[in-house]
Amino acid sequence: MDSAIDLSDPTRALSLPHIRYQLIRLEDTVLFHLIERAQFPLNSTIYSPGAIPILNAPSTNLSFMDWVLRSQEELQSKIRRYQSPDEYPFFPDAMAETVLPPLKYPKVLWENDVCVNEELKGRYVGSILPQVCAHVGRKERAEAQENYGSAATADVNCLQSLSRRVHFGKFVAESKFLQDEERFVRLIKAEDRQGIDEAITDAKVEKKVLERLRLKAEMYGTDPNMDTEAPLKINVDAVVAMYKDHVIPLTKVVEVEYLMQRLKGTRWE
Repeated sequence: MDSAIDLSDPTRALSLPHIRYQLIRLEDTVLFHLIERAQFPLNSTIYSPGAIPILNAPSTNLSFMDWVLRSQEELQSKIRRYQSPDEYPFFPDAMAETVLPPLKYPKVLWENDVCVNEELKGRYVGSILPQVCAHVGRKERAEAQENYGSAATADVNCLQSLSRRVHFGKFVAESKFLQDEERFVRLIKAEDRQGIDEAITDAKVEKKVLERLRLKAEMYGTDPNMDTEAPLKINVDAVVAMYKDHVIPLTKVVEVEYLMQRLKGTRWE
């Protein structure tokens, strides 16, 4: 099975076994990027607008991390990253014309404007990073000594993989809608968000996800060349808490809000 979702085949893309496989793959991607980020201190200065002068963009009101993220998204938009229906930019205003011919994907998801990237980024900086990052027990030093660039680059990878994981909930929602249209149409027409949330929630699956993540974090966080008593590369409890408190809840927000827009332009509207 391919590691990337097959968007050329809507039936396969929306099959639950294929979706589950993709979600497991994304767990690995998120975890590997977090391990990379965890080697650096929090470096809170890079998240504060104006705290670090950006020499070639003196008028910007972005934080250093946001500037790096926006710059990366502008570049990646030129090579068609955001033409894929499973990718969502944090800075839509940075999107540029592609240097490659546009891609034409078949319709897999219903037309919608659901995006929780701002909420995700706020949680990442305010809650996730303080638990994941190493605590050095001293104040930040000068920019050159604190690996600001490396930390921001790792942040970009973390945020993009987390965004893809969370917004993958749209594929889950569409698949579940197609399996039980009558039930979801009734809930959507009633604007019963709680009922939709209950319909898409599988507590056993969520429990299994958290157990699998703990096992992976313990395994991937161990250096096989070091003493078994050596500390792990990442705080395992922080990884589990990230999924339990942020990734899973935000994914369900995406699923619910996607479904709330699912009847537009249909015979049920």
